[in-house]
Amino acid sequence: MIRLEELRVSYKTGHGEVHAVQGVSLSINQGQFYTLLGPSGCGKTTTLRCVAGLEIPRQGQITIGNDLVFSSSRNIFLPPYKRDIGMVFQSYAIWPHLSVFENVAFPLREKSGKFSKHQIRDKVLKALALVQLDGLEDRPAPFLSGGQQQRLALARAIVKEPQVLLLDEPLSNLDAKLREETRSELSALVKLLGITTLYVTHDQLEALTMSDVIAVMNQGRIVQEGTPMEIYQFPKESFVANFIGLANFLDGKVTGLPAASDGLGEVETVAGRLKCVLPGDAALEDSVAVVSRPEDIKLFQNVHLNGDNLFGGTVDAVVFMGEALECHVTIGQQKLRTRLHPSMALKPGERVALLLTPERCRALKI
Repeated sequence: MIRLEELRVSYKTGHGEVHAVQGVSLSINQGQFYTLLGPSGCGKTTTLRCVAGLEIPRQGQITIGNDLVFSSSRNIFLPPYKRDIGMVFQSYAIWPHLSVFENVAFPLREKSGKFSKHQIRDKVLKALALVQLDGLEDRPAPFLSGGQQQRLALARAIVKEPQVLLLDEPLSNLDAKLREETRSELSALVKLLGITTLYVTHDQLEALTMSDVIAVMNQGRIVQEGTPMEIYQFPKESFVANFIGLANFLDGKVTGLPAASDGLGEVETVAGRLKCVLPGDAALEDSVAVVSRPEDIKLFQNVHLNGDNLFGGTVDAVVFMGEALECHVTIGQQKLRTRLHPSMALKPGERVALLLTPERCRALKI
């Protein structure tokens, strides 16, 4: 439904040429919710704007459905109004001088003569009902709350039933509670409509909870693509592990390759020897960083336990987070974070033992 091939975008500045997008290729299937995730300046919004026709790439090819909308080699560029897309901007871009009804009706009215007044009214009211704004069609747009304005922008994007929906950080202006509610509503609506969606965000939780596929971007490139579970549990490089959620990193060298019995290798770190999952091409003496998520580390107040990946340490800090305790523990010269049930009684200075679950520790090449 959406295909990008070797997309490249660059800008000339006073400090030289900036390569915003560097050879991005991706394919989004019909009805898929696909998210571009990454930090500010990674090229995700520029990529989205290229799909929308708001940026002209220096090189590459873009296909939406069966339409080739951009090709540098064939000198093809289809302007935004000729692309079968709906878009929601970060700022919503609501017209303040128009009512709720007229904001949604605008994309239909611009197609002069295509829809009758009766058809426009039916389509607008249907779109407003889908985003739970029915009954508010006569209200001036500025009199809506932030959450309602976001829904209005979404209704305007879907009213003409486009092939593709483009969403540029649409929830970033909402408060935390409203963002959580709207996230669920938006995800359910997209699935109900079966519309192919390209979503841009820097919010990891949004990406993990809403997406079918996530592409993590860094410095203009896609560094890993996969399902939310694959991205979170099986990062392929340190940047992905560090950007998605919380992670502990222990630098070391490979001292043992996987045995047939458990498939786990060994890495000597500053905290001690760790059993972990090694990269497929790992060799002895390779420099690696072992990644362990806080929720994969078990804490015991009995410090006399023995076994693989068990280390004694001292509690540095205990942070109450409501649904969990975040406990900071020093093992030798290494500080680790672990997540615990909030009912657990711990205090700074207490001696504890940590178990870094071997199957959940992954070594990444440095």
